[in-house]
Amino acid sequence: MADQGLLLAVGVSLGLLTLLLLGLMTYYLWRRKKDQSPYEELPSTLPPVPACSAPVIQVSLGSWVGEIPFTLPPRFSTQKQGELEMEENEEVEVEMKTETRRDILAHRGSLSVRSWYPVGTVLAGLYSELPPLSEVVAPPPGMATRLCFSVEYRRSGEQLAVTLFRLGNLPPRFHGNVTLVELRLLPDDRRPRQAKARGTGPDPEFNDCFVFQVSGVCVPQSILSVCVLSVVQGGKRHAVGRVLFPLVGELGQAGRVLWRDLETEDDTQCSELGDVQVSLSYSPTLQRLSVVVLRARGLQLLTDTGVCVQVSLQIHTQVVKVKHSCVVKGETDPCFNHRTTFKLRSQHLDEACLSFELQQPNDIRQTTELPVVLGVLVLGPFMYARGPQLQHWMDMVNTLQEPVKLWHGLSRAT
Repeated sequence: MADQGLLLAVGVSLGLLTLLLLGLMTYYLWRRKKDQSPYEELPSTLPPVPACSAPVIQVSLGSWVGEIPFTLPPRFSTQKQGELEMEENEEVEVEMKTETRRDILAHRGSLSVRSWYPVGTVLAGLYSELPPLSEVVAPPPGMATRLCFSVEYRRSGEQLAVTLFRLGNLPPRFHGNVTLVELRLLPDDRRPRQAKARGTGPDPEFNDCFVFQVSGVCVPQSILSVCVLSVVQGGKRHAVGRVLFPLVGELGQAGRVLWRDLETEDDTQCSELGDVQVSLSYSPTLQRLSVVVLRARGLQLLTDTGVCVQVSLQIHTQVVKVKHSCVVKGETDPCFNHRTTFKLRSQHLDEACLSFELQQPNDIRQTTELPVVLGVLVLGPFMYARGPQLQHWMDMVNTLQEPVKLWHGLSRAT
């Protein structure tokens, strides 16, 4: 009985001792875990620094405690001097190629045509620079009035870029006035583009660029019209001259500077059959077309019976109305001053034309024979006319209720 009590007491003591040891161990582990940092230090991924005598440059990035070692490669004195120089040259070439490739790759976009062709960068060789205005030399004094400009057609965007540089040898009576230039692209452009000269004098400067949107199919059929005007203080305009520049076969190198003489009424030479001066004006409110045949010059008269003018208005193939002037006798440069009007709706301006015939009537006794036609002239839109004849009609349409007066050469009747 006594032995059983002793064994029970020993067992209870060992159990209590075991529980005490477990409690102490648990408390020790808990304290240790509490004292440790919640973040563990990552193992260093940097390669070990080799032992050498070269200097080590330490670079710290922000608040990061780590250091990036940088070592210079050691040089061995066992190689010859020539081999060292060759290796140095090769190293320099490799470094230059690496830097060049690095610069190109830095400018490359997300796409590339080839591995070495940068996409997204501006290539200066694709854009032609216009010459400075100081390098555009004016013509010597005493020559005709000339216009300096440049024409370039950009097929990618279907744009015609016209740059005006300057005028040369402007007549003295226009030196003190403001110089304007009106540009149109015939036959479709009715609204002119205007440019004002920067200054006055014999050689006014512009340096303005205009862009016309025109397809490549219509370029050979288009004509660039440049009209130079002189504006006095009262606002009245005087025509200095004009340049008609057909685009077919005239578009040379991009940015090439062109000089063209202005066509004026003073220096216009008579045609083979003679010329006639006509004034046109149109009133949209009255829907009335006014025509004045002023005079003629250089006519090749066959007889002394005189000369008259027949004016007819035509819409498509139908002749609407025909009018005749009085007969002027005995003059090769007759003065008619024949005024006539036609009723014409605004919607028919692109479908109508005016036909002029200078006729020489036969002898009164020979009434059965038709009059002799000395020459004909047709003024109208692009459907009927080209060149100055088309320009005259477009000027009338664009300057409503204002007379537009021009000389035109006669052509043979067909």
